[in-house]
Amino acid sequence: MFKHILVPYDGSKNAMAALEKAIELSDAVGAKITILTVYRHHSLLEASFSMVRKDTPEPIDDAMRDYAKELCEQAKARAKELGAENVRAVVKNGPVARGIVSFAETNEVDLIVMGGRGLGSVESYLLGSVSHKVTGISDCPVMIV
Repeated sequence: MFKHILVPYDGSKNAMAALEKAIELSDAVGAKITILTVYRHHSLLEASFSMVRKDTPEPIDDAMRDYAKELCEQAKARAKELGAENVRAVVKNGPVARGIVSFAETNEVDLIVMGGRGLGSVESYLLGSVSHKVTGISDCPVMIV
């Protein structure tokens, strides 16, 4: 049924719930799991609302990349604790929703499993959540947890 499950991960409780559901599905059908964290460039104004730690003195994009890598590795470690065997973690930069869908298209993903509300910026409250955007533009099935 499913051979490759993509889990967009931002460190939120909903993203962790999605990861747990993806592991459950993977166990049932033998699919591999890819955990994907997509970060985007933030202006100085947006940085105050982002996942950048305020005590980080490095350039914002570097801090975002480093934090995204940290999140991805934590999620991968948690997945392995929960019994996932075929799991990898990937970090990408760019528009979040389009980045998720583009990754799914180029990596033969059969299913995207993601949280309904994550740690998005103020923009998500004004323009809609990432999960909503992904469901609108993805050609593969999307499960919202």
